[in-house]
Order: sequence, then C-alpha cells, then structure tokens
Amino acid sequence: MTTVGLDVTSSGWVTTFQDLGRRDTERRGVPTGGAADQHSASVANLLVGNPREATLVESLGGELALVPDADVLLAVTGAPARVTVEGAPADSWSPLVVPAGQEIRVRADMNRGTRVYLAVNGVLTAQTLLGSAAPDARMGFGQFLTQGERLLVETEFGGFGHRLFDPPLFRLPVPVPRFDDGPWVIDVVASHGIRTIAGIRELIEDSTYVVTPRSNHVGLRLDGPVLHPDTDTEIVSHGVPVGALQIPHADELIVLGRYRSLTAGYPIVGVASRASLSLLGQAGPGRELRFRWTDQETSLRQLARREAEVRALGHAAAEAFGALGFSAPLSRINCEAILI
Repeated sequence: MTTVGLDVTSSGWVTTFQDLGRRDTERRGVPTGGAADQHSASVANLLVGNPREATLVESLGGELALVPDADVLLAVTGAPARVTVEGAPADSWSPLVVPAGQEIRVRADMNRGTRVYLAVNGVLTAQTLLGSAAPDARMGFGQFLTQGERLLVETEFGGFGHRLFDPPLFRLPVPVPRFDDGPWVIDVVASHGIRTIAGIRELIEDSTYVVTPRSNHVGLRLDGPVLHPDTDTEIVSHGVPVGALQIPHADELIVLGRYRSLTAGYPIVGVASRASLSLLGQAGPGRELRFRWTDQETSLRQLARREAEVRALGHAAAEAFGALGFSAPLSRINCEAILI
C-alpha cells in the first residue's frame, strides 16, 4: 500500500465524502443517509476495484477538480458529465488512469442530473460517524470538501505496466442508467394510505409534478395537484421507507429521501420502487416527474434485475483487477471515527 494525495483545485457547489449510508442506526433515531444515487455510487467503486460500500466523493453542481501526486485509478459516474484530464476529454462510467500532476475536471450537466460520484482505487481517509462517512447535517457532521484541501488514499495501484493487459481489459458490463429528456417516470407501489383519499391514485397517475428548490436531503418537494383526506381523523406518526410519497397539509407532494424520519401524521399514499430511487436522487429543481403505479412483485423483479447487473459488474471487475495483481481494499479502515 502507498499513500497518494489528491489536491482539490475546485470543489464545485457542494462536495462531500459519501458512501452507502449507516446500518442499523434508525432504531436509535439516526437516519441511514448515504448517497442519494446508490446505483451510481456502487458502480463507481466497483469500476476501480473497491467494495461497493467504500467511501468516495459526491459532488452536487459546479465543477470538481483534483490533482493527484501519483498515478491513480479512478472512475466518475452519476449524472451525464464533461470529464477532462489536462483538458483532454475522458470517459465517465469507465476506469480511468489519471497520471501524477495532471488535473481531472468533472462538470455535470445539471439539466440531466444533479450529482456525480468519483471513486479512487483504495481507501480514502475520512472521518466516520456510526460506521459511515456519509454526511448528516443535523448531527453536525458535514464532511464538506473545499478548494485547497488534500485527500489521502491508501492504494495498491501502481500503474498498468504489464504488456499482457491492454485497454480491452476495461470492456466491463457497466449498467449505465438512462437520463432521458422530458419527464422521468417513477414506478410507485400503493400503500394503505391511498385508501384514505378518494381519487388520489388517478390524480397522481394523470399528473406531472415538478421538483422545487425547497427540496433537500430529507425529501423532494413537488409542485403539482394533490388531494387531502376528507376527514379530520388523526394519523398516528410512524416510520416510513425511503421513497414514501407523503401529502402534507400544504398543496404539494413530498417524496421522502434517505434522511427522512417519521410521517409527522401525514398520509403516505405510495412508495417509489427501490429500482427508481437512484433516479430520484438525481432529480433537481425544475425536473418533471411522472408516477406510474405498479405492484410489489413487479417492483421486486425490477430490483432483482438491477442487482444482477451490478453483481455481474462486480465479478468482472474483481477478475480483471485480480489479474493485474491488486485486489479490492478493505473499506472503512485508516479512518478517524466519531462516536456518539
């Protein structure tokens, strides 16, 4: 293992350390958190030979730029983005070698998605809270990266000098999602709360909703038509899954995200399919969304297909990097832990 430094020469709007979130913490009142686009974060890590849950960098808006002091293997995924190395175009959703002293710059097309993920082969040094590097602003754990900061990564990568291994090695089965123009279609499974509002199923299915700037890490707030229960019966607050469609007293629809807590007594009329959650994580202000009702069995089949694609990539990447003489590093080591 060697320690490589990456100097942040531009941090964009909001750039943080990130991973797939906390495990078994919600029973203590701490949200899971983690990458809004879990698929892109997982694929970025697998493309550089890391475990899918390893710490990486998430950048929302603006331009992220880094300069390593040694050759590094990295990958950029997430929203469609312009990626350059020393000004020359480079591919996203693919392993990429950035030579020592050369600057990689990443700028997402904010009209087609909001977040990009950058993974580096090895273990990034980052503070952790309850076993995760994922930010949690409400806990005072920001994890923000700023211009002038230096990232440190412990890596086995030493370049590809072996003559037997050439670019075809990187023809990996990468499951790249679609970021279509026009409204994004989100599959939703109805919940028990849909029975409390007459006509809400048909209204949601026939309407277009727009993500508003009021959205945040707790959930997407959507402008669009809604209906409310026609009784004043109290709804007991309870825990809800990620992706729950909640109708508050205001005339808006909220899709709860990875930092949600309880219902606050508002009706939950449906839950976005798990296969749709990563796309929701890329939806920024102005994005139009349409909702399509589905059943639980179909939702689970969609998720199984997506997971099979990710597992296939993981197996292929592990074989490729194993042949090159370095294996997946252990995640979440050499990190400074913060306990509460």
